[in-house]
Amino acid sequence: MSAEVSAGRPYHVGLYLGVAPTSGGMFQYAQMLAESLATLPGDTFRVTAAYGHPRWAGILRALPVERLALTELARGERIAAVAMVARIPGALCRKVGRICNPLVREMLAVGCDAWIFPAQESLAYQFPGTAIATIHDLMHRYEPHFPEVRSLFRRGIRDQRFGSLARECSRVLVDSEVGRRHVVESYGADPTRIYPLPYIAPGHISTAQERPDFESTYRLPPRFLFYPAQFWQHKNHMRLLEALKLTVADCPDIQLVLSGGLRYEYQRVLAKARQLDLADRVHFVGYVPDGDLRGFYVRARALVMPTFFGPTNIPPLEAMAAGCPAVVSGIYAMPEQLGEAGLYFDPRSIEDIAGQIRRVWHDDVLAAQMVKKGRERTAAAGPAVFRRRLMDLLDGVRTGK
Repeated sequence: MSAEVSAGRPYHVGLYLGVAPTSGGMFQYAQMLAESLATLPGDTFRVTAAYGHPRWAGILRALPVERLALTELARGERIAAVAMVARIPGALCRKVGRICNPLVREMLAVGCDAWIFPAQESLAYQFPGTAIATIHDLMHRYEPHFPEVRSLFRRGIRDQRFGSLARECSRVLVDSEVGRRHVVESYGADPTRIYPLPYIAPGHISTAQERPDFESTYRLPPRFLFYPAQFWQHKNHMRLLEALKLTVADCPDIQLVLSGGLRYEYQRVLAKARQLDLADRVHFVGYVPDGDLRGFYVRARALVMPTFFGPTNIPPLEAMAAGCPAVVSGIYAMPEQLGEAGLYFDPRSIEDIAGQIRRVWHDDVLAAQMVKKGRERTAAAGPAVFRRRLMDLLDGVRTGK
């Protein structure tokens, strides 16, 4: 059921875009929401997108939404972060927010009926109005052994933030039924307020025009596997390199392209590639702008994604939308996300990863079937479905159902 607004006034939805372009999947998810909100009927919904990073200005200019460049974002988010670390109760934050946080005042002046916060912002549970928060994953609880989420201080801060979002916001968006279960069992949240809104492929994967100098800029090998990921330990680059080494004998032309900012574990991954004598087979291309990603997918033999984190991820959706086979970790909700379009492996098993790489590398019929099934899945669960679920969510928030 779509939202209908009483008294002839469109329901005014604010989209808080504090997330920066370097935030990877969260930035892409925020783009999904912006693009979907922009397609809602104007006689029923009024949309204001409030942003911080200047790159949002160009993205939003192409969408039929009202725009607000936030002048108090940096200061306001610092105040919200301090309140979270100090464990100040959300109810108190909401009472004093108008006085203590200039960003809250700036947002309240817009007069929105509800605000959507797409990037797990602590500001969401502190905001004195109807707030729809997002929790992308709780891997600090389900995969706590990785150094990026292992410290007790960091875990405590994340639990403070996510627990407050889960219990105090009007609704919480998650990526899957597995994601909903994680939030409910971790924080005792009311399951009726935890709303699965599965990711879809970002629009730029289908619409971006390839730059004229793409080939000369990236100099990609003629046939390669592609893994777009930051060099966090949980992304599992080390086992991927070990698996690649196992395939060299029967896949003598195999190549791997890795994108992502050259930081975090990058130096260790580079050293591992050299140690395994793979330096001429592994290509590090650094950060790739969204507009260039399609060029990688359409040229790649397959996406290979051995991550330990979920519940779901955006790159497999990008791959399917671009006609690229996806070979991924069979964890959490990843099989739910890709269905029969994906090949799955145990991310702990180097041999299992290597086996699935060999299959997609050698079997043209299999690869073509995966492309077909991926495109069918993209068409069946694309922007129209995302938009309808978003409208149902807003209707439930508006009516209190």
